[in-house]
Amino acid sequence: MLRMSKLTDYGTVVMTYLAREPGRLHAASEIAAHIHVAVPTVSKILKTLVREGLVVSHRGVKGGHTLARSAQDISMAEVIDAMEGPIALTECSSAEGICVQETSCSIRDSWQKINVVIREALSGVTLAEMVEPASQHVVRFQPRKPPLRESTH
Repeated sequence: MLRMSKLTDYGTVVMTYLAREPGRLHAASEIAAHIHVAVPTVSKILKTLVREGLVVSHRGVKGGHTLARSAQDISMAEVIDAMEGPIALTECSSAEGICVQETSCSIRDSWQKINVVIREALSGVTLAEMVEPASQHVVRFQPRKPPLRESTH
């Protein structure tokens, strides 16, 4: 199963929380209370997002955190990259020389194509879109139809 980590999932929730009120500073404790995640976990996520340039930390008594850019300018691929590193379904999807079977693998190119499609899909969804009510999103998944088998009778 392809699944991002719980920390990355929480990272997307933190980012969407910040995007709902972009002009206001948000304390880690406030974010934690609203999204029902422990303060140390939210603090860890915020530290990562600050280090990766997606969030800005403002120090002081009235400090807090804000998005580094407009929610419209931050893609979900960027958020996932910040939390997990480059999106890669297989070892060879993100960098060469990691897999010992790389030179003889017959499906490496196919996995890389799949990885590119997934990355493009995540890059096409902005943080601003994640904040919109779900009713405004129309997602249509159309699975490929399997090829018709010829009868052997």
